[in-house]
Amino acid sequence: MTGRVLAFHGRRSNGTDGAIARGCGIAALPFSTGMAISRAMEHLNGLKVAILVENGFEQVELVEPRAALDRAGAETQIVSPRHERVRGWKFKEWGDELPVDVPLDRARPDGFDALLLPGGVMNPDALRMQPKAVEFVKAFFDAGKPVAVICHGPWTVIEAGAARGRRIASWPSLKTDLRNAGAEWVDQEVVVDGNLVSSRKPADIPAFNRAKIDPFSKARGRARRTA
Repeated sequence: MTGRVLAFHGRRSNGTDGAIARGCGIAALPFSTGMAISRAMEHLNGLKVAILVENGFEQVELVEPRAALDRAGAETQIVSPRHERVRGWKFKEWGDELPVDVPLDRARPDGFDALLLPGGVMNPDALRMQPKAVEFVKAFFDAGKPVAVICHGPWTVIEAGAARGRRIASWPSLKTDLRNAGAEWVDQEVVVDGNLVSSRKPADIPAFNRAKIDPFSKARGRARRTA
């Protein structure tokens, strides 16, 4: 069934024929694979997920993982230093503006069960320079909540002091930064290290979505027990 491609939210998310774009090419997500991910994640109902981004986030790395979480019943909210809208990046040009659900200066980490950190070069580079953003990320690690990060997103993990001793996948240009921060850089489509799920690039998004299932569902269970 490789000819059919899953279009999240009833539309093709990036204008590339329903495909998930790589850094240098296109990787189609088969319809059957997408449906399997959706079925497996159905037990995420009520999970509250913060998506922390600045201008220049890689659009597909927000839109596709968010769509998978939304389809599974999670409650996702975009958190940003920008107060109204934040603009994505589509590989080689500016992308769409998305509404900000919660401005960073009003966001409380204890109001969320999990964190998603999309990549893009500009986005994490800007976030790691903002103390409030770094503190927000650090709070999830300190509380043992699950964090999913992709591409250049680990820059913010490094700045939060949460990389040391972990195995982390990322865009290859972060290899030295991660090693200098005490992490083991791994060239795999997805790596799960405790509560941290990481992937290298947009082409890894199907595996990234599947790998989030276990830690995110455990966070949902923990949230229900403490409610």
